[in-house]
Amino acid sequence: MGFCWEFAKFAPQETILICGHLPQTNQMNLLYFGIILFLFALAVCDLSVGVAGSAVPFMSPGMGSKAAKFKVLLAVAALGVFVGAATSDGMMDVARHGIMQPQHFSFEDVICICLAVTATDIILMDFFNTIGLPTSTTVSMVFGLMGGSSALAMFHIINGGADYATLINTSKAMQIGMGIFLSVAIAFFFGSIVMWLTRIIFTFDFYRRGRWFRPLFGGISVTCIMFFLLISGLRGLPFMDAMGFTAEWIDSHYSMIALTFLVVFTVLMTVLDLLRVNLFKVIVLFGTFSLAMAFAGNDLVNFIGVPLSGLESFIDYTKNGAGVDTSVYTMNVLAGESSDPLFNAMKPFFLVGSGVVMVVALSLSKKARKVVENSNSRASQSEGEEVFSSSRIARTLVRSVLNVNNTIMSRVPARAKTWIDTRFNSEEAIMPDGASFDLVRASVNLVLAGLLIVVGTSMQLPLSTTYVAFMVGMGSSLADRAWGRETAVYRITGVITVVGGWFITAGAAFLLSFLIGCLNHWAGVVGMLIVICLVVFSIYRNNVKFKQKQSEEHVDILFRRLVRCKDRDETWLLLLQHVRDTQVHVMDASLAQFRYITGGLMNENVRQLRQATREIEETKEYWKRYRRKEIVGMRRIDPVKAVEKSTWFYLCANSISQINYGLKRMDEPALEHVDNNFNPLPQDIVDEFRPLCNKIEQYVQHTIDFVRSGDFTNVTEHLVNGNALKKEISETRHKRETRIGNEADQIRPAILYLNMLQEAQELISNTRHLLRGANRFQTGKSSGDMWEMPAR
Repeated sequence: MGFCWEFAKFAPQETILICGHLPQTNQMNLLYFGIILFLFALAVCDLSVGVAGSAVPFMSPGMGSKAAKFKVLLAVAALGVFVGAATSDGMMDVARHGIMQPQHFSFEDVICICLAVTATDIILMDFFNTIGLPTSTTVSMVFGLMGGSSALAMFHIINGGADYATLINTSKAMQIGMGIFLSVAIAFFFGSIVMWLTRIIFTFDFYRRGRWFRPLFGGISVTCIMFFLLISGLRGLPFMDAMGFTAEWIDSHYSMIALTFLVVFTVLMTVLDLLRVNLFKVIVLFGTFSLAMAFAGNDLVNFIGVPLSGLESFIDYTKNGAGVDTSVYTMNVLAGESSDPLFNAMKPFFLVGSGVVMVVALSLSKKARKVVENSNSRASQSEGEEVFSSSRIARTLVRSVLNVNNTIMSRVPARAKTWIDTRFNSEEAIMPDGASFDLVRASVNLVLAGLLIVVGTSMQLPLSTTYVAFMVGMGSSLADRAWGRETAVYRITGVITVVGGWFITAGAAFLLSFLIGCLNHWAGVVGMLIVICLVVFSIYRNNVKFKQKQSEEHVDILFRRLVRCKDRDETWLLLLQHVRDTQVHVMDASLAQFRYITGGLMNENVRQLRQATREIEETKEYWKRYRRKEIVGMRRIDPVKAVEKSTWFYLCANSISQINYGLKRMDEPALEHVDNNFNPLPQDIVDEFRPLCNKIEQYVQHTIDFVRSGDFTNVTEHLVNGNALKKEISETRHKRETRIGNEADQIRPAILYLNMLQEAQELISNTRHLLRGANRFQTGKSSGDMWEMPAR
């Protein structure tokens, strides 16, 4: 009652009516009121995680091109988000009657659906943000509505109510599905074509070449952005209608508006160019604002639509449903435009509040930055740190495209190919330190994304802002030759992962919302309380996992410095340090895994062996990723030095790979033996094996110390000691072979022990190879040790 009293002091008179009803209603109505409040609490979380998951469209071009300082870009985007959220109702009607036919659903049904949709949205959005992938807020909401409404419709059909087509508006879901396919295909195609033509005109040295085209390009770009702003952001707003620029007037004067914009902005861009203003930065900042504004108005504000539908339903039931059961009172109020004066008076405050929440979330969210960084990594002009691994689909696509490209290029005249190559000379690229691509591509990404959304809006096609902006960026990076043969498979894998995630979002939103809707209906208020607890737990768990992942995630700052460095001598020093750090890290991990394996086997500790299994796979993935980086580094140092060092680099790389494989060969039979509770190693074997393990651990640790310090003064003596240790292991193995008895209970552990000795011998051998290679790679000096095949 205190909440109602405080709110009544600032709200219209009708608010007092609702609050005045609360003490007179039964406990069920109070619970529904509490659920409405929780829906708005979830909406705040929804808006926060929605910004993080969908910051890619308006933040990626500016951040990727370093068009301005991050705080400036953030301020521009935040202003666009706030204005867009505060001045537009977005797709509110989708939540009210776009999917369900509310006149056939009761107040209780609508609350069940609203809770199911909101819970589904926040769970899915937070999950995708945690793993660092962009997803569509529109798809999550629409298919969540479809799933929750279908759950309640199923119960109506079972109880002999109307058929499915009467209860659900299936055409809207079909429009969204069509929009997904159109967004992906059209945006990628036009992104490639427009970027290719733009690069032909401006090249990478856009300050010196194409100077006469800059004002015209700026005029066309700003005209497209203004059209985008007008059609998707400002059209239909009250102040626009008051000025006479109604939606009907705009529709009938497209050509005049476009021509006026083009002339005015081309002249303005000419003046700015004469004043030495960087036109591309102006385009990027203006485009960031307009895309953020339209995105907030049309997409992110969707999240507030579902709680507002629940609030409007509650207001209607409180005023007009006295004495009527919540499972009987139908929601005709949602079938048309909002007519309740109280609700219409409150709605602007919620829109402004949603704008504030999104601005704060955009400013503080680390997940948003991670999503943007992952997106830019797939579009980077240079080789760098790849987020994704290779996949069979990506390899097949790259191979097919190469074959087609070779066929086409064989028919292009040699002079034409040479001229085109000069226009795509990325060595001339003008990019600040840390930029993933230049301002020309950033401008194309923003302008084309806005233009395609304008075209889609005018054709009544429900294109997703996230899909369009992301796929335009991928198409432009492909046309800009950012996907070289060394990086194409990784980046295509990333694109496939993201696009697949979009479709998974649709299916997961439908299924999860359907299940939650069923639970809400079956269990009633108890089920709703269970859902509330599950959502709170999901948010908490995902945030804990994200923080844990962030603390464990190693940002390879050294590699980033390496790929940005222009001086070959400095690049070599950075590569040397990177290789040394990687070798030490992997060998430290390998030594810990060896201890887990041998200790787990001798002590019959299955947990240690399982821990070794997990860490061996993690080390393998880490090593693959860092080896790929260092190969990129080898291509950036002086070619003569690269040839000189390549033998020793690959000797070290192969030695580390063999150490990892050897540990896996030790771990698998040991885990199988202990996990199946086979006979333990006899005590005489344990007593014999433990001292050997200690010597092996000491030898590997001393090797790590050599590599870490870079001081190889006594390396020859250490190599000789390694050879002696190998010989000792070999002799122990041969002695054990002669002592194997014929007892069945002793043969299995004895054979396992022989395998351990064999792999331990290989471990020492590969450790010696690593040390010898590291010595020659770091110092260029020979260890004086003769090459030999590993002893058997």
